[in-house]
Amino acid sequence: MAYDLQEQDQIDAFKAYWNKYGNFLLTLLTVVLLAVAGWRGWSWYQQRQSAEASIVYDQLREAVAGKDVAKVRQVSGTLFERYSGTVYGPMGALLAARAYVDAGDLKGARAPLQWAIDHGRDDEYRHLARIRLAGILLDEKAYDEGLKLLAVSDTGRFAASYADRRGDLLLAQGKRDDARAAYKEALDKLERTSALRPLVQMKLDALGGA
Repeated sequence: MAYDLQEQDQIDAFKAYWNKYGNFLLTLLTVVLLAVAGWRGWSWYQQRQSAEASIVYDQLREAVAGKDVAKVRQVSGTLFERYSGTVYGPMGALLAARAYVDAGDLKGARAPLQWAIDHGRDDEYRHLARIRLAGILLDEKAYDEGLKLLAVSDTGRFAASYADRRGDLLLAQGKRDDARAAYKEALDKLERTSALRPLVQMKLDALGGA
């Protein structure tokens, strides 16, 4: 079938365009397809990692419930080493730390909490780890270290808990006025229905700051 002059012009224009940009377009298409394949592969990998990590986390929960500290150490180590990029990493760190504290091993509890602070991708777990580690430092009488740990500019919704823990450390140092101010700050930031509020109020009352 013969082409008319207009069709022939269009074909010639397309050939000229393809000769000029064809290689670039093919390269661009290849890059896009590789990016899509890579994204799908990464999504599959993350889903697989999360599924495997959840199984290990359940094993950790069983070890904690059974007060098997040796198994807690082993399973949490696997969680940190292989699945640090999942949410189960910092969750497991907080759980393992609680098991160590219940077993009276404060030194052992410090490591998983510090790991959560250093490696946790979620701010919530990092804040919780800081507050709990500061509580352990309080028990160990490492007051300055605890206060330094709590010196965070953005505490988000944990501002009241930070202030409360800071008050505990300051009071332990004998700095009653500073502790009173910290407890008042905690009360100001706590919701009226917060379960922590009565405890903070009791501490403040004991300092004569009601």
